[in-house]
Formats: sequence, structure tokens, C-alpha cells
Amino acid sequence: MENTIKCNPAKETRPGTIIVCVSDKGGTQAPISNAHILVYAAPKSLCDCRNFNADKWCDDREGPDHNFKHNLIKDGLTDDKGYASFTNLPSGIYIVVYNNYPKTEPQCVKVECGCTANVCLKPDMNVSQTKKYFRDICETTECHQPMESGVLRTKIEYNGSDQLKQYVHLKKPDGSIGDPTDPLVWEIQSLPAGKQSHLWSLYLNRILPHGGGEPPAIIAGSTDLNAAERPNQPIAGNIGVTLRRTAANPTKDQALWVAIRNRTRALSFSGSGYKDFIDRVLCGRHRESPESPVLTRQLEELGSNVYGVGAYELLKTATQTFLLLECGVAINNTGTNSSDVIFEPQEEANRLGKAVSLNEIQGRLTEYLGGGRLPYINRIVKSVFPGDEVGNVHCYGVLTSKVDGPCLIELIWNYWIEEGMLVQTMNAISRRFQNVRGPGGRDPLAHLEIDPLRPLNNLLWGYIQDEQHRLTVKRRTYEYDHHYGLTLYGKAVPTLRSADSRSKFLEGFHNLLHLCSVFFKEDNDTTIIADGFPLLNALKEVHLLLAQGAHNQFGDLPWKAREEMLIQEWLLARPEMREFLQSRPMVPYKEAWMGQVDTMKTLQGWTDVTVTHFRDLGVFGEQILLSIRYGDWIDINFEDSAKNWARYWRPEIQGYLHAYRATTGVDLTNPDAVDYAKPAVHLQKRLLTQTSGR
Repeated sequence: MENTIKCNPAKETRPGTIIVCVSDKGGTQAPISNAHILVYAAPKSLCDCRNFNADKWCDDREGPDHNFKHNLIKDGLTDDKGYASFTNLPSGIYIVVYNNYPKTEPQCVKVECGCTANVCLKPDMNVSQTKKYFRDICETTECHQPMESGVLRTKIEYNGSDQLKQYVHLKKPDGSIGDPTDPLVWEIQSLPAGKQSHLWSLYLNRILPHGGGEPPAIIAGSTDLNAAERPNQPIAGNIGVTLRRTAANPTKDQALWVAIRNRTRALSFSGSGYKDFIDRVLCGRHRESPESPVLTRQLEELGSNVYGVGAYELLKTATQTFLLLECGVAINNTGTNSSDVIFEPQEEANRLGKAVSLNEIQGRLTEYLGGGRLPYINRIVKSVFPGDEVGNVHCYGVLTSKVDGPCLIELIWNYWIEEGMLVQTMNAISRRFQNVRGPGGRDPLAHLEIDPLRPLNNLLWGYIQDEQHRLTVKRRTYEYDHHYGLTLYGKAVPTLRSADSRSKFLEGFHNLLHLCSVFFKEDNDTTIIADGFPLLNALKEVHLLLAQGAHNQFGDLPWKAREEMLIQEWLLARPEMREFLQSRPMVPYKEAWMGQVDTMKTLQGWTDVTVTHFRDLGVFGEQILLSIRYGDWIDINFEDSAKNWARYWRPEIQGYLHAYRATTGVDLTNPDAVDYAKPAVHLQKRLLTQTSGR
């Protein structure tokens, strides 16, 4: 298309101007703002716009690596009204290109003397909206006019293809990003009376990269309406008044909390977690193994070889494969090797205060991650390691892939499981398997026949032979102290001489839990607006303390400790172990290994507190600390995030408070004083009280 204005010959030396207008071709025909416009000098072979072939030029323009072959003169973005102006152009022929989705034919324009050429580009999105009104949430009879307290349902439709997933995103009036593959429909409930406008935006990504941040083009629209007031109705009889809890605005970090629950559930022992994975890989008639060359090779090589440590090495490799597959920051509907659902929309809706789909929460997580990295980690990298790139772990000056994909596990899980006597139970069984008498004058396991353990001979033999490669209690104790200032007490635990102990962590963490209990009481009282700032300050304090302990063995030791304890749990969960120890079958344990630990504690005269409470402390404590460690709390100055955090994690916080009281006898909700003593001190006192009464 050629659109020029004849000029005065006296102005021949003056440069010209191209004004570009971009708007939707159909539907609302709305202007497209922020559209990326490219202006090229036409090839010398093109003498007239009438000889311009748009298809051929476009194919020739795009090189093998999206490089621009032709001479780019200028580029710019359209304003809010869809206009872009390019000035100081010498006389000649130019090609004007719209560089956003959907692909639109470029236009040829001729600029003469000091004149202005106008170009109209009309991408074929054909955006339209449909509005429907309903009387209220429960009654779906369609109304002709909107009414106060009614429901507005809006649907956005536009032309598209399979490329939508990559190029188009819709921002709804509530600020959430819709999935372009789903129907773009949303509801606004309880409409206020009067005129109102609900804004929405359609983002169109660039087709070819060019420049820096590459912001998308925007088609903005609004759903305008005038809701009529409901007619007054006479009220007879008793009138009731209901007070509701104050609400907090949604925050971006809520998607991270969903991911933490999703990953910790995937990494759990029961359900569709570790036990299910190992049973499918090692025990099924038709073995199902993920795409792991090492694991597949070991499965094939083991064959019928029933001697040596091969069986245990296979179990160890399968455990490492499981952790690799389930770690990271993600939200999946099921586990890697299971059909059991681990994402429950109704449960997340109860926690978030609104219904969410899997696609919607995955989109919100992607938006929160931005460039694919947690905001907290991105802050550290930019301030401390500017210019370093993610690369090979053996190279100097680069960051490892843990920066982009941290494993959502926390060492406090291992601490509480170890306090629950899991490791000590396996140590006692290992001694008995080797015909070694336990410490003391009488070994409670000496009279037990180990014949039931015969089917586990290979695994137990390999487990014992691998002791030199396992973490020692000394290594774990020093790291508990470095991370959280927590210690273990026992005959095998040495006197610590720590170089760096997190002595203030327990005070900060228990203070946070205490403030949570205060917040929950105020939040339940509908006559009070609960204050979230004490929570926010406590969260920042614990976040800093956790960050100070994230050094040296931060990623490696928790990974190794989790691997070893998962293997110990799986061995104890075997039916042979239950038969050997004669565990009580009628106790409703959450995981299959727990009954054997409680039985061992009874035989050995250890603490009589059930391992269930220790397991809850580990699971709930891990989730709570992960949400604090990886949240970008330093950059948050509004209380809504702290309120949302406390409400979302309330089941875990209340569960941790109860389990802590059940194990240590200390109530962290006590309004008079918050206990900061180490849990091991209370556990030792309770054990002395227990043994002195015999």
C-alpha cells in the first residue's frame, strides 16, 4: 500500500515522516499499544511499492537465527492510542513491519521531500467480549440488566492457533493471568450499584527478538456496566447480623507456597511419594522405571544375582533418581511415577480463599518466577555475583544449576526424624543382624530370631557394608547446629566445638510461632482487625537467620541425609521388619515405618513419646521453613503477605505447635513467656522423668 502527500518542490531537501497506526482488524477494533514497529530501507531492487511482494520479502527478511537481513533504519513502540511516529527520514521507499503476534503482512511506503506518509497496520486478532448477568451466585437465571449484588460473567474471544500458548496472555480484572488454551471467562460477583468499569488487557508477545526487555503489545479493554439498585423489600420477623473476617489482598508469593506443598508431598514417604516409587521400580511384576540410564542399567545387570551388595546399590540409585525427579520449584498434578493426584484444587481453594485450577496456579507461579528464578535467589545473584553465569560445577566464576532449580528440602526434617529414633532403630537392627550385642548388660534384641529378615539379607548386607559412605551422627549434629542452633544429646553425640552456630534461630522461630497463635485468635474474632506487621517483622528475622546458615554443606548434606533416611524408612516399612519386631498392627500410623520405630523404643526403654509427633514436626517444620527461606521477605513492606502466609500455613503451624507440646511438654502459645530452650534439653528431661518412675 502506498499513501503519500504531494509536496512543494521548494522543500525537496527536508526529511519526511512516517506515522503508523496499529489497531485490531475486527471485533472491538481497539488500538494496540506498545506494539513493536520496525522500519527498513527497501532493497535497491525495489523501485516502486507496486512491485512489492510482502510474502517474499518477509521470508527473505528472516535469516537462519532470526537475524534481520535487511537494513533496519528505526524501530519504536506505539503509544496508548496505537500511534508511532518516525521522523527525519530521507526520501525513499521503506518497509514497515509489525513485530508482534499475530503475524501481519508488512507494508511498503514511499516518503517524499518533507512530507508525511501514513500507514495503517491491522493485525487480525478480532477481539470481542460477551457479557452475561445473573441475579446472584446461587440463582443462575439470566437477567437482561445488571443489578446490585448480581454476577457479571465476561468472555473474551479472538482468533488464534496453537501458537497462543507462546504468544498471547490475558490479564483479568483481578490481576491474574489466564491460560490462553482455556476459555477466557471470568466472573465478578456481588456487583456494586452504579456505573463501573472492569479493565482487562490482552498481551501479544513479539514474534522475532529485537532489543532488550521486549515488552509485549497490549490490546486493552473494559467491561462497562451500570448496575441498578435492588428494590427495597419489607423485612418482617427477627433480623440477624453476621460479621466476617477481614480479607487480605492476594499476593504473588502465594503460588510459591502451593509449589512447596506440592513438592514436599511428592517427596513424602507415603501416598504417591517415595515408597510408591520404589515399590513400582523394584517390586512390581512389570517394573516401571523412569528415563534414568544408570537405574535401567543396574536393573538389567542385577538379574538373578542374589549375592553381594548389588541389591542395596540398586535401592540407593533408585532413591537418588527419585530425589532428582521430584526436586525443584514446580506444581504438578501427580508424582513422577504415579497416577495418584497430589494437587487438590478444593484444598488449595480453601487455603487461598478462591477457586484455582492447576493451569491458573501454574501460570501464577511462572509469573512469580519471572525469568525462571526465585526472586530471593535472583536478588542474591544480582547483588553478590553480578556477571556470573550458570554452568559446569567444575568451572570457576560460574554458578551451579542449583541457583535456577533449588531442591525444596529442609534439614529440620532430618533433625526431628532423628530425634524420633529412626536412625537409632536401624543401628540396633544392624548390630543384631551382625550378631553384635548391644550396649549394656542385656540386649533386648538378643532373644529375637532374625529368621524373618532372611528375604532382606542382600539389602541389609549392602546397608551395613555401605556404612563408610553414610553421614555420621557427628556430621549431622554439626550441621543442625550450623543451620538452626539445634543439637542432639546421646552417647554417640560428641561435645560440639562449632565454628558458626545459629544460636538466635530458635528464639526467632519460636517467637514467630507464638505471634502466629496470637494472630489466629485475633483473626477469628470478627470484631477485630488482626495486625499483620508483627508477623511480617518476625518473618524477616527468621528469613535472615536462615540465610546466614545457607553456606558450605547447605545443599549437599540435606540431600544426602534425606536419601539415607528415606532408605532407612523403606527398609523398616518392609513386612519382614514388622514380623521381626512384632509391631502393633492396630495403631493408625501415617507411614508404614513408624510402628517399627515405636516398637523398638519400647524394647530399648527409650522415650515413650510416639514417633507420630516427631514425624509431624519434621514434615510441618520443613514446609514452614521452606516458605520463609525462599520467600523474598526483605522486599515486602505490606502486611497482606504476612497475613496471607499465616492463613495459608495455619494447618501446618497449628500442627507444629501441638506436636511440639506433645514431644517436649512446652506450650509455645503460652502468653506469659516464650520458651527458647533447645528441644533436646526438654526431651532429655522427659526421658529422665520417665525412667526415674520405674
